[in-house]
Amino acid sequence: MSTAATLSLKNLGERLRSLLSGGKEGAVDVPVREWVSPNAGQPTRIQGLDLTLIWVTLALMGLGLLMVYSASIAMPDNPRFAKYLPTHFLTRHIVALVFGLIAALITVQVPVSTWERLAPWMFVVSLVLLVAVLIPGIGKVVYGARRWLPLGVMNFQPSELAKMAIAMYAASYMMRKMDARENFFKAVWPMAMALAIVGVLLLAEPDMGAFMVIAAIAMGILFLGGVNGRMFFLIVAVLVGAFVLMIAFSDFRRERIFAYLNPWDEKYAQGKAYQLTHSLIAFGRGEWFGQGLGSSVEKLHYLPEAHTDFLLAVIGEELGFVGVALVIIAFFWLSRRLFHIGRQAVALDRVFAGLYAQGIGIWMGGQAFINMGVNLGALPTKGLTLPLMSFGGSAILMNCVALAIVLRIDIENRALMRGGRA
Repeated sequence: MSTAATLSLKNLGERLRSLLSGGKEGAVDVPVREWVSPNAGQPTRIQGLDLTLIWVTLALMGLGLLMVYSASIAMPDNPRFAKYLPTHFLTRHIVALVFGLIAALITVQVPVSTWERLAPWMFVVSLVLLVAVLIPGIGKVVYGARRWLPLGVMNFQPSELAKMAIAMYAASYMMRKMDARENFFKAVWPMAMALAIVGVLLLAEPDMGAFMVIAAIAMGILFLGGVNGRMFFLIVAVLVGAFVLMIAFSDFRRERIFAYLNPWDEKYAQGKAYQLTHSLIAFGRGEWFGQGLGSSVEKLHYLPEAHTDFLLAVIGEELGFVGVALVIIAFFWLSRRLFHIGRQAVALDRVFAGLYAQGIGIWMGGQAFINMGVNLGALPTKGLTLPLMSFGGSAILMNCVALAIVLRIDIENRALMRGGRA
């Protein structure tokens, strides 16, 4: 080989080493493949903030604000709300959104390590509030359910805090019990007892819908945390059996199941299935493109709680199949994105952050799925709102705080991948 060829190969080798080391001797920068996607040889830029996640969340909140106003504008015609202005629920929902966004801006400044330290205490606080709401004179009773704590500016629902607290506590618990995942009593029994205590308190309100969501969050985090598969399915079987027994020994819940199975029966159409039948009528009227914004008939005192539990039915009637499909796609994307952030955190050896983010994904996706299923008649009627959209101050507040923590997790993930600190 000629001297010129040898020098050329040597220069090429030095050039390759320089490119790999970024110009620093001995330094090789290995990208995280989860985040780097090849783009025709162009350099990949990692943004510091997930703007798409923020915009999808704001879009859901904005559409929810619009539909809450549409669904509640005629409520003053009802004697029960005769003293209210047509904009009463709109104003309160705007206040809830402002509080939620301010709380989110504050929360996103707090390091995830702080939440990790506070996780057990958050769970204890949620238990104390769940007990307090059951005390006569402290808890507020609405429609026979004692679920709210009156705070003047808003009625706070402790079960909403419990959803976030159980996600934190379960993530912290699984991180601490990593070495005992194969042992039932060491890995599962304490968590099962904590879930049982929360369940007893929620069923005393009663709020079976919130308990179902909390159970799903806890079980999902246990599964994602690596609990033995046989133990996991054993726990699921126990929970399903408990729900069946609760339905079997409760005339009220049993009637709801019968009404769900046959909503058009004359016995149920004007009783337990009244909401469901009018929700189905609303979807039927909406057809493909809806009757037009503000043109819902079912919201005119036919469909109870249209601005809370059955907001999707109003969306279906006014915006049609297209509007409902867009909401479903948005929640699917949101849940998938939260899981992706969680997986990235686990890949970076941030177990608590990863499991928490995935737990919030289960919360948002699971509760949205249940609410949509109830509205469409695919699931029995439960008092669960549509996250980020339905009227409800404490729900909006806790949704914003929970998502802000996940956004902080994503920010810290990106910082770590740049070689910085979380």
